Amino acid sequence: MSERNSGIKPGLVLALMCGVQFMVILDLAVVNVAIPSIQADLGLADADLQWVVVVYGVTLGGFLMLGGRAADLLGRRKVLAAGLALFTAASLGAGLANSLGQLIVSRAAQGVGAALAATAALSIVVATFAEGTARTKALGIFAAVGGTAGTAGVIIGGVLSDGPGWEWIFLVNVPIGIGLIALVMRFIAPGAATRTGSADVAGAVAVTGGLMAIVFAINRSTEVGWRSVQSLGGLIGGVALLAVFVVVEANVQSPLVPLRMFRRRTLVTAIVAAALLSGAFFATIFEGTLFMQRTLGYSAIQTGMAWLAATLSSLVVAGAIAPVVVNRYGPSRSLVLGQIIVAAGALLLSQAAADASYWTDLFPGFLLFGVGLGFSMMAAQVAAFIGVEDAVAGLVGGMVETAREIGGALGTAVVATMVLARANDVRSSGGAGRLPLTEGFQRGMFVVAGFAAAAALAAAFLLRPAERASRREPQFVVEELAAPVAVLVGDDR
Repeated sequence: MSERNSGIKPGLVLALMCGVQFMVILDLAVVNVAIPSIQADLGLADADLQWVVVVYGVTLGGFLMLGGRAADLLGRRKVLAAGLALFTAASLGAGLANSLGQLIVSRAAQGVGAALAATAALSIVVATFAEGTARTKALGIFAAVGGTAGTAGVIIGGVLSDGPGWEWIFLVNVPIGIGLIALVMRFIAPGAATRTGSADVAGAVAVTGGLMAIVFAINRSTEVGWRSVQSLGGLIGGVALLAVFVVVEANVQSPLVPLRMFRRRTLVTAIVAAALLSGAFFATIFEGTLFMQRTLGYSAIQTGMAWLAATLSSLVVAGAIAPVVVNRYGPSRSLVLGQIIVAAGALLLSQAAADASYWTDLFPGFLLFGVGLGFSMMAAQVAAFIGVEDAVAGLVGGMVETAREIGGALGTAVVATMVLARANDVRSSGGAGRLPLTEGFQRGMFVVAGFAAAAALAAAFLLRPAERASRREPQFVVEELAAPVAVLVGDDR
């Protein structure tokens, strides 16, 4: 049954799906401000902190495409309710966690539930609104809610951490999740499966396991070195699992990502750029939060408010300025501009001292960082869809979103490892007090600037030529790619 024929008001459906999106995206950002409190209560080592953030992003990104496919095979409402139920139960487990292991397992389960819920919610929005102005407006609202959730996350995380405690950044999801499940079952039409076939579970497990193993290797390298069995084993195992993923995708009937999609030069370059800029963003949020709380002595609420310079400037630029710039100068040039601004902001932050003042030392860097992200996020999204026909638009959107989530997780892991390594070096050389953490943060911001520079170079030397070529080449149309369109957005046709 099509949601458009269910008799349920489209506005109500959109409001419910926006609620799902808000909760899923909120948990990407809300945990960052609570990290110092979590560390103190659970007695975590510095090397363990990144896992609380990274594991959610990796599982969310790794299972996004599978979530969309499951919604098509089993029905959107059924998968949405199952995803919300898993997310809610996992949130309860995270809030009650008294060890790192329980917290990490709960966060991983949250990511899987979020992947199922987010993709089903998006496909319901698409199926509810007819193609054209109505659907475009609905998707714009849906996307804006995601951006608002990221901004609200740092503030809500601060309020809850300083108030009832960090556990409530997870426990608050329980009543909200239960309420959303009840509303979904009451107001969303059951709907029938829109596709036949099988879900590529093996592909999702292989790519997620491979990324986790690589993150583990990066994490362990700071303590035991790259030549250790743990680091080398994790790296080799991760690469092997990613190779398995490629083999699976080449041989299954309904792959998560048809390998032919990687022949699109603009798409591949846009995916790389999206992963790099997302890595820079989430790594900066993670390390900046630790720096402000542990080095500068900010409270959780103060830290959340401090991030408004970056989050609000990003939203304003993305909504009001970037569309004009991208339309006039093209996505590649806009992406170069955005990443240069991000790099400048990161370099400013790399000069912050142990007694840094917010308005003179942090605010300018945060502001530039947000402005650059506002240009970059939109430019990367537009670039990914250059020359893309409708038959694979949903798949392309899924690939870009997956790249963002995974890039954010891997970027956080890489930068956190570099920060920790530098802090350990300073301590071993006699540095004490706030100096190791300060120099670690400074090193991390140099790495973030490197991410931005790499994205700018990719846009200038790879995306720009591919952008020109796409205007001369015939559109790439392959019949077998039509089926995965519903991977993220579904289709009633």
